[in-house]
Amino acid sequence: MSQMPQQAALPKCPSCAEPVESGDLFCGACGYDLSVVPAPPQDHPTLTMTGSPGDGVDWPAPGPESSSAPPAAHLPADPPGTDAGGTSLPGDGPGAAPYAHEPGAAPRGHEPGAQEARQPAGSGVRFDRPAEPEEYPLQAPDPRMAESVAEPEEPAQMCVACRAGQVDSDGYCENCGHAQPRERDHVERESGPVAAVSDRGLRHHRNEDAFSVGHTALPDGTPAVLAIVCDGVSSATRPDDASSAASQAAGDTLLAALPRGTHPQTAMHEAIVAAAQAVNALAEEPATAREHAPHQNAPACTIVGAVVTSGLLVVGWVGDSRVYWVPDDRGAPAARLTEDDSWAAQMVAAGLMSEAEAYADERAHAITGWLGADAYELEPHTASFKPDRSGVVVVCTDGLWNYAETAEEMSEVVPADAAARPLHSARVLVGHALDGGGHDNVTVAVVPFPAPPQGAGSA
Repeated sequence: MSQMPQQAALPKCPSCAEPVESGDLFCGACGYDLSVVPAPPQDHPTLTMTGSPGDGVDWPAPGPESSSAPPAAHLPADPPGTDAGGTSLPGDGPGAAPYAHEPGAAPRGHEPGAQEARQPAGSGVRFDRPAEPEEYPLQAPDPRMAESVAEPEEPAQMCVACRAGQVDSDGYCENCGHAQPRERDHVERESGPVAAVSDRGLRHHRNEDAFSVGHTALPDGTPAVLAIVCDGVSSATRPDDASSAASQAAGDTLLAALPRGTHPQTAMHEAIVAAAQAVNALAEEPATAREHAPHQNAPACTIVGAVVTSGLLVVGWVGDSRVYWVPDDRGAPAARLTEDDSWAAQMVAAGLMSEAEAYADERAHAITGWLGADAYELEPHTASFKPDRSGVVVVCTDGLWNYAETAEEMSEVVPADAAARPLHSARVLVGHALDGGGHDNVTVAVVPFPAPPQGAGSA
């Protein structure tokens, strides 16, 4: 039958030094397991760890490494490989250091009598550890870890309609289902004193208008401001691409030509030609593209622009987008500075119909001039003026002037402080078109014209 292990008689607990009785398996004070304590060897005296003899804890002296005696007690709270007094436990290997409290044992790498060797044996400090380097080399980061680091998520886009739901990846509100505006649905931009706004309107599914605004300086340092507005032809293929390409090409051409000293009217002509070439390039496609889509035609758009320098106003156009002159002194007459390339304009010019009758006809907005590979002939129109007073130049598509057709009507809707607040004025004009029904895309640029030193007149 199994028997309980017989415990050697101990005078006191090795852990807390409380007296124990013969036959106790555990210390009544600290719960120390007395069964793991071997009988003390008869040929080694008990060493005093700290304090005066008889005041400290009596620890059994360690035997030689070859001894078959059981190992010394090892408390769970002790560091691995040492006992509570900092002494290495037997079995650490043949290279284990001598115990700090063993008589005659010097710290490894030091001579007896060194400062570290004079530390009390019961302090728990070991002196056999190798010297630590002053600097630790850092391991190079794993490039795979860098690739796996997730970038911070962008804040969720809120719905422009209900202002409560978040927008999903398809561009629809998760709360009300409203389709969110695309990047070109509403665009606002300022460049120096000029500003422009373009909006999709209330009826079209996309914005086929585009614009370009900028400012530069002539060779003599005189400032020059420009605005280009293009309206994509909806019956053509990719009208939005056509208007974007044309406005960008024309704007870049003007910004390059004016600082070289090119006359603004000549620069405007060159800009319209460059815009036409950019739109024509969109029609260059593989022969197989026509076979798969035989009903597609070449991209097309209209163009209108204005350049303002000191005392000079230059306009250019192809199509039915317009430029209006609105003086700051509303007592002076406003004026329309362009003539449409349209069916209605031709009827009026031929004397066949009055302007009111022509523009009331359903064919009124059929254009007779445009930019595109299938245009009959490119005929850029340019003109220059010298207004005798300050004012603003309104460059717009028919999405605006359909709701303010005459110069007088346009003068009424342009804010009185348009020259000082061009972006605000452009927003007001777009809002006027939307309030009127917004049947078409709406784009308008407002260019302030400072008071010139000389009188007015056509140049």
